[in-house]
Amino acid sequence: MHRTKGPTAMHFLRATPILGALLAQALAALVVAGLLQALMPQLTGRFGIDKIIWGALVVQALLSAGLTRALGLAVWWHWIALAFPFAVALALAAGSLPAWPFGLAFLLLYLFFSNTARERVPLYLTNRATIEALRRLMAERGATRFIDLGSGLGGVVRGLAGKGRNAEGYETAPMAFLISAILSKLTGRGTIHRRDIWSADISSADIVYVFLSPEPMPAIHDKARREMKPGSLLVSNSFAIPGLDADEIWDLSDRRKTRLYLYGMKG
Repeated sequence: MHRTKGPTAMHFLRATPILGALLAQALAALVVAGLLQALMPQLTGRFGIDKIIWGALVVQALLSAGLTRALGLAVWWHWIALAFPFAVALALAAGSLPAWPFGLAFLLLYLFFSNTARERVPLYLTNRATIEALRRLMAERGATRFIDLGSGLGGVVRGLAGKGRNAEGYETAPMAFLISAILSKLTGRGTIHRRDIWSADISSADIVYVFLSPEPMPAIHDKARREMKPGSLLVSNSFAIPGLDADEIWDLSDRRKTRLYLYGMKG
């Protein structure tokens, strides 16, 4: 375990995944453009223009998906990266498309990401290695009450609930809340509240967990310092509280190289 100077550019891109996805597409496009420029004489001698275009789209899709994976973005961004070049090509080829697919896409974005702009809290999911680390942390601390602020699809809450552990999550994005609440009900694991993180009651929590972004971390610290009981623990995934040294830092050995910042609440 060691201390770092704060969030890196990689952490920022992971917290704002749409920027990471756009960067991946841009870098892949530059590579594809360079390859086409260098290889076009040879390609045109062997393939028709249609095959060259389809080949370029395949390379663009694979490169951008690989880059989103390298950036540590959630798995659905890999699929978006794969589909995006072909969707753009289809739109250009069609000339004009009906408006309803774009309206549906906007609605889905709103239902999943409506709280991102307002609270500076993107939807970003915790992986299994981190859930295992949080279980271990609760066992080491003898903690029984866990709260996830910005619980997304509720995987952490379901993963920690049970065996004497009470786990609750707070989420405002409509679709994320609906999915996580249904899954919690079906599995009987944990409770999900549709309430913003700032109005959540964290006074009785032994451990409060956040996986947000750099923007809200100072305010999260203020809330924790005001409301959490002495001896409890605030755990932040990937993003440190600016200007404050963590009591402990856990570096996990997962592909994402997850880092957990642990802050103990003083009396």
